[in-house]
Amino acid sequence: MPLNSPLPSPMALNKPSQSSSIFKKRSANPVLPASAASYLSALSQADASARARTGSGAAASPTSTPALSLSSSITSSSEDTVLHENEYLNEASNADGLLLPLRPPTSEQVFTTVHTEFGHCANEEYRTISQHKLGTPLPAHVTQDPPYYILLSTYISYLILIVLGHVRDFVGKRLSPASYKYLMPRDGYAPLNSDFDSFYTRRLKTRMDECFSQPVTGVAGRTILLLDRISPDYNHTQIFTGTKTRALNISSYNYLGFAQARGGCADAVEESIKRYGVSTLGSRLEGGSSDLHAISEALVAKFVGMEDALISSMGFATNSTYIPALVSKGCLVISDEYNHASIRFGVRLSGAHVRMFKHNDMENLEALLREVISQGQPKTHRPWKKILVIVEGLYSMEGTMANIPVILDLKKKYKFYLFVDEAHSIGALGPHGRGVADYFGVNPRSIDILMGTFTKSFGAAGGYIAGNKALIDRLRVHGHSGPYAEAMTPPVLTQHHGRLASYRDIVQDPCYPDEEYHHPGPAPSSALPTWINLPPALASGAEGSSRLRRLAFNSRYLHNGLIKLGFITYGHPASPIVPLLLFNPGKMNMFHRMMKDRQTPIVTVVVAYPATPLVTSRVRFCVSAAHTKDDIDCVLRACDEIGDVLDLKHGIPRKERWNVEEVTRKAVQLGTA
Repeated sequence: MPLNSPLPSPMALNKPSQSSSIFKKRSANPVLPASAASYLSALSQADASARARTGSGAAASPTSTPALSLSSSITSSSEDTVLHENEYLNEASNADGLLLPLRPPTSEQVFTTVHTEFGHCANEEYRTISQHKLGTPLPAHVTQDPPYYILLSTYISYLILIVLGHVRDFVGKRLSPASYKYLMPRDGYAPLNSDFDSFYTRRLKTRMDECFSQPVTGVAGRTILLLDRISPDYNHTQIFTGTKTRALNISSYNYLGFAQARGGCADAVEESIKRYGVSTLGSRLEGGSSDLHAISEALVAKFVGMEDALISSMGFATNSTYIPALVSKGCLVISDEYNHASIRFGVRLSGAHVRMFKHNDMENLEALLREVISQGQPKTHRPWKKILVIVEGLYSMEGTMANIPVILDLKKKYKFYLFVDEAHSIGALGPHGRGVADYFGVNPRSIDILMGTFTKSFGAAGGYIAGNKALIDRLRVHGHSGPYAEAMTPPVLTQHHGRLASYRDIVQDPCYPDEEYHHPGPAPSSALPTWINLPPALASGAEGSSRLRRLAFNSRYLHNGLIKLGFITYGHPASPIVPLLLFNPGKMNMFHRMMKDRQTPIVTVVVAYPATPLVTSRVRFCVSAAHTKDDIDCVLRACDEIGDVLDLKHGIPRKERWNVEEVTRKAVQLGTA
């Protein structure tokens, strides 16, 4: 549908009807299927009847497939229930496969997750383990350049935009000064927004605002509901059409697929609101702490393998308010050039001297360490009070991993402190989901400070810092979040408890005392509040393990599949962040729109300067365990078609490329490579 079309989207959904329960008993008298629930019920009954007639009703046939979702919470009463997705009662079609699996289930396949939130994929071949092969070096980050004509056209495009923007400003200020009054002094007041600082936003970003700030509703799971909008004035204002479009969600930080409105965690969160309300109404140091905070911090410390931990209500604030409590004037911070803005902000607040090294370049890091240690502080050449090296476990724009084994070798040699930001890697990497230390198989306590967030893999909010107890006790008092920031809310804390439990076995009687805990290991049932009753699949750790293996396969499959199709991508194959390079700014808007306007709409995130270098505009795919193999196939087919139209295939030579059918046929090979 064209952006400025006054007609409703052909994929627009009617308003979902209210439901008191997400499950519905099978009807004794089957009727014509009219909804997702009745379709599955009728299908299951027909299949069971057919098996009974052939004498195989008591046992599964040799050709039957296993349960659709091993990560589902199966209860004793779930065998005679099917998911009641009555909010889709008025859906006209499932041609795009977003509402129901394209391959119907058999009678043995009982699942309790909503397909739109967490896709049903039964094939165990589409699973792999996220783990680094010991003894093999981490591949270096290599930036692949496109042909010169692509770079030249990109620079020319920016030049044209800048020149036209200045011409429009020059003419507009004289012909229509009222439109520029907020940029010019008036009544003795200086403008709040300067002409130069707002130029990029006004003249470049506004042209592609369709790609940004897309309003959505509902759960940001495997699919997401977009609120359709149009712009009659070239993106200066957006008007809602009143319709909605369901799209495949490849843009949210939902790595483990825990963005769900139903299930054991959702029930626990609901119970926490009844018991604690929605806020503790205070900061951690001023009456805002509760027993839930202490439980979360203990769970986090054990989960990441550290002595102690503290939690903060905001991921960005975790870095920006606690780094100043770690370093100060006279200290040196050595930072990767691609570190997140929250790290940069925290370092600036600290007053410490800062030096940067080339992204993931260990030789450059060692050369810099030699220089700063030998030279000392500027002017005085006194030794530094302390040296803190800050890296990210997984870089959100590049999809690359920090080379932790090499950095730890340098740490032993040059005696600096190491701070690892695991905002994107915790919960998503490693055979146990414990982050980069788990992925590389190193002792997490060899790292001084581990930072992470709950926003990505855990489907919650906030962040944490973990380290030794003496350090954490100091940060509780000296970090700005302790006295000034609001405490994390009880519902969010309960979400932490459930999701952390899903990664590890909750045992009633641990075989060793708490002081002899070996990382990673099970957690005693006393680690959770007594009123939290998690389903067996969650409490046993099977839920998290299944999703980790599914995410690892999806990440490798998409990454390697795009390379085989001929695209230039960045990042490590195990990374759930897969950047695809677009380069030209004009292609960003077109790629986003063409993906969204397909028969199966796909919502993507495009990223440009200043978040990336000027000429490396990209689309950033965020893979989730909620995606099925068919979903990744859908993304690859869309990229293959759009890549030909927009001339994006500048990776491997044409003779080495695979066609999309070969890629999807060899998915297991690509997803486990």
